[in-house]
Amino acid sequence: MNNFTEVVLRKTKVKVHPYIPNSAPEVKQAMLKEIGIKKVDELYNEIPSKIRFKGKLNIPDGIESEFALKRHVETILAKNTSCVDNLSFLGGGVANHYVPVICDEVNSRAEFLTAYAGEPYEDHGRFQSLWEFQSLMAELLDVEVVSVPTFDGAQAASSSIGMIRRYTGRDEILISDTTSPDRLAVIQNYCHPMIKITMVKHNVKTGMMDIEDLKQKMTKNVAGIYFENPSYLGFIETEGKEISKIVHKNGGKVIVYADPISLGVLTPPSNYGADITCGEIQPLGLHINYGGATGGYIGVNDDPKLVQEYPWRLFGIDKTEVEGEWGFGDVLYDDRTSFGNRETGKDYVGTASALWGITAGVYLALMGPEGMKEVGTVIMQRSQYAAKKISGIKGIKAPAIDSPFFKEFIVDFNKTGKTVSQINKALEKKGIFGGKDLSKEFKELGQSALFCITEENTKEDIDRLVSELKNIIK
Repeated sequence: MNNFTEVVLRKTKVKVHPYIPNSAPEVKQAMLKEIGIKKVDELYNEIPSKIRFKGKLNIPDGIESEFALKRHVETILAKNTSCVDNLSFLGGGVANHYVPVICDEVNSRAEFLTAYAGEPYEDHGRFQSLWEFQSLMAELLDVEVVSVPTFDGAQAASSSIGMIRRYTGRDEILISDTTSPDRLAVIQNYCHPMIKITMVKHNVKTGMMDIEDLKQKMTKNVAGIYFENPSYLGFIETEGKEISKIVHKNGGKVIVYADPISLGVLTPPSNYGADITCGEIQPLGLHINYGGATGGYIGVNDDPKLVQEYPWRLFGIDKTEVEGEWGFGDVLYDDRTSFGNRETGKDYVGTASALWGITAGVYLALMGPEGMKEVGTVIMQRSQYAAKKISGIKGIKAPAIDSPFFKEFIVDFNKTGKTVSQINKALEKKGIFGGKDLSKEFKELGQSALFCITEENTKEDIDRLVSELKNIIK
C-alpha cells in the first residue's frame, strides 16, 4: 500500500483489514472525489431505483481473526455427515470411488494448485500434464482427440450437442428418456431456443431404447442422438450398434455419455458407432465434496471438420526449433474458441476444471490398462452380489429392470409397504446412506431407489446393508 493510504488508515477509527485498504472511509471518500461523485450509489444511476436493494443485508458481522474464522467454519462443517463416517450406496452422477493418495499429492503441488489460465512461460508443466491427460483418456476411450476438462459432465454433454448441430447444420436432437434428469435440465437450458429436443422412449421391461420409436423420430431435421451407456438407471445399452446404424443412415451423429470407470470392462462407445464420447471424470481420482469435484470430457476421432467444432482448449505436441526437444501448446486456438474470436467463437469458453484433468491423468497413469480392468471387474462383481443379496429379501426386487448393469441398479420397494424415504431415514440412523429415491424422477417406477456399488463397498459393507434392510422391511 502507498504512503497516502497508510496515513489515512492511522487516522481512521474504523477497523480496516490491512490487505483491503480501500475499505477505509477516508480512502473511499478520496476515491469518490477523484472521479467526481459524492456517493457510491451514483455509480448505479443507470439501474432503475425500484429494482435496487436498499435495505441492510442479513449477513453476520465480520470475523476479525483467522483463528475465529477457522473455528466458525469448522463448527459449520462438523454438522455434516460424510462417507468417511457412514457407508454410502448413493450414486446418480457422483459416487464414492477410492482416491489414491498420489492423486492428492500431485494436485496439491503449488505449480498445479495455483494455476488458472497462465501460459507456458509462467506455468511450467501444465500444458504437458493436460496433454498427458488427453492422451490417456484417448487411449481409454479409443479415440484420437480429447479436450481439456469442461466444468462437468452435463456441460460436456451440452457442448457435444452443440458440436453436432454446427457440424450437420440441423436443429433437432434426439435424447433417450432414461437420461439423468439433472443432466437433461442442463441440456435443455443449453439448447433453448436454438435446438429442438425430442425424447425417445425406452422399453419398460429392459430399459433399452425403443428402436421403433427411434426410427419414427429419426428425420432429416435431426442432427443426431444422445444416450447414456451405462444409463443413469445403471443398465447397459446393448443396442449401440443398431442405434448408430439407424442414425448414421439418416446423416446424423451419435453422442454417447459414458462412465470412464466402466471402460476397463465395457466396449468403448467409439467401437459401436459413437461419433462423440463424453462424460464425467469424477470417478478418476476425484473426491466427492458436496457434489464435486467434477470435470467433463469430450472425445472424437480425428475428423478435422468435427475437431474444428470443439469449443474448448485442446493441447497438442510438436517439435521445437531445438533438436530433440518437444513443446506443448494450444491447437486451433484462434479458429475455434471464444478466446480468439469472442462473439464469433464456436461456444463460450470460461472457467474449466484443469486441475481435475491433471488429477485424472495421475489416476489413469497409476492404474494403467490392467488397473482399469481390475477396478471395473471388482465393481461388476460386487454390484451383482449386492443385487442378488438384496433381491433375496421378501418384497424387494433387484434389479427392477431385467438387463445387464454396471455399478448402479434399481431396487423396487413397492411391495414392502414402505416408501424409499422411510427406508433411507431408517438406514441413515444406522450410519448408511441408502439408494437415490427415484419416486419423483421416474414416477412409473413407484417406490424405487437407485443403489450404487463401487470398489469402496466391500462384501462386509454389502452384507451389513442387507441385514439392516431386512430389519427395516420385516
